[in-house]
Amino acid sequence: MAAFDTTRPAYGAAPVAGQIKGFFSALIAKYVAWNDARVTRNALHGLTDRELEDIGLTRGDIDVVATK
Repeated sequence: MAAFDTTRPAYGAAPVAGQIKGFFSALIAKYVAWNDARVTRNALHGLTDRELEDIGLTRGDIDVVATK
C-alpha cells in the first residue's frame, strides 16, 4: 500500500514562499516602526517647552525618544 504525505508543500516551494513572506513581514514591520516614531515625534513637537520639561525631556531629546 502506498502512502502520500499531503501535509507538506512540494520540494523547493516552502523556502521561496517563506522568504517572500519574511520579506513582506519585515517590510511591514519597518513601516509600522517608522509610523510609530513619526506619530510620537509629532506629538512631542506639539508640546510646549514647559510640558516637555514636566516629563523630563528637552526639544533635543525628541528624536532620540521617538526612535527607541
